[in-house]
Amino acid sequence: MNEAQHQSTVFKWAKQPEVRSRMPELKYLYHIPNGGKRDPIEARHLKDQGVKPGVPDLHLPVARKGYNSLYIEMKTETGRTSDAQEWWLSELMRQGNFTAVCRGWKEAVKCLTWYLT
Repeated sequence: MNEAQHQSTVFKWAKQPEVRSRMPELKYLYHIPNGGKRDPIEARHLKDQGVKPGVPDLHLPVARKGYNSLYIEMKTETGRTSDAQEWWLSELMRQGNFTAVCRGWKEAVKCLTWYLT
């Protein structure tokens, strides 16, 4: 599976009625569309609109476990974080958020479950 497929699987899991009944806060989980390949004109428009490289893929704006919110950077099982991603993860943690790099959808599900329960 590629990173997008892993991420889609996380959202499919989060939408299941039995999962939502245990963790209704998952309704707030969303994707930050910073990645992907774009033509130069669209890339410029997105940059002008505030898209920044390295921002994590997923955000759950729910305070738990002493943190303001949860940010997840999705990777494949062998994916690596960029310097920009490492910077964002560190800075977001410094601002009181929990951050995680999840290699595959199963790690992301485990992280979300831990955070919400």
